[in-house]
Amino acid sequence: MVDYYKVLKVKRTASAAEIKSAYRKLARESHPDVKGGTEAAAREFARIALAYRTLSDPHERAYYDSQFKRVHSSDFGGSVFHSNNPHAQRLRRVTIQAYYDRKVDQLIEADRRENFALQQAVFTTVTLFLSTFFVATFKPRLWDNFSLFGRGVMIALFAIGLWHLAVRLKASFDHYTYQPKSIHDSIINADDSKPEKPFTRFTASTFLILGYSASLAAGLFVGSHAHYVTIFNDLPYLFGQHFRLDLLFYPPIAVLIVDTMHTVASKID
Repeated sequence: MVDYYKVLKVKRTASAAEIKSAYRKLARESHPDVKGGTEAAAREFARIALAYRTLSDPHERAYYDSQFKRVHSSDFGGSVFHSNNPHAQRLRRVTIQAYYDRKVDQLIEADRRENFALQQAVFTTVTLFLSTFFVATFKPRLWDNFSLFGRGVMIALFAIGLWHLAVRLKASFDHYTYQPKSIHDSIINADDSKPEKPFTRFTASTFLILGYSASLAAGLFVGSHAHYVTIFNDLPYLFGQHFRLDLLFYPPIAVLIVDTMHTVASKID
């Protein structure tokens, strides 16, 4: 059975503050990004995190201490699991170790899911802002150069991209935002607990709207001075000088393409 006190390098009589301080130090030193992102580094970091979660909770710590004492004690009697027989002691150690190994695996899997959700939110938002900026800057004239079939494909990709963008943004909002309680509910329920999610829906919505507007405005400003660049004068059939409605098609399509590539790359990895 893993000794979580040794994992955190603290005494068995360590206070909650000492356990927290030791965890923070080890977390900085043993983070997978610092250790090269290997599977062994991830498991070691998960073991440290599990040790902290167990020992920082008074109830979990009490249960862990009792199990640890039971495994390493030789004065039990009665059942097989309480026997001082060497084979029974080995069975106890294997059983309890398997239990904590499963918890480590669950922690690693949860961390992977959380990282993937964060990557999806970041990739979608950044791609939306950057594609809006570049489209507003260069104003590509793809629509004018496409045939009827090409325009149909673009409309289809735009519809799929818009749906995909809405799904991704909703998933990000559900995962990272919360709706604050009204003043009436706060007074009645008297609940002062902090929300588990980091942002309110209003904050996230404001960030999204302002970010999109800033990207569009910055792109239009840069694009208004782009006629001084020779390439824009030499290729008028590729780059326009005026804002057109068909430019709204391109950001959702860019998000769809980038997110699809990221998802495929993540599955391959």
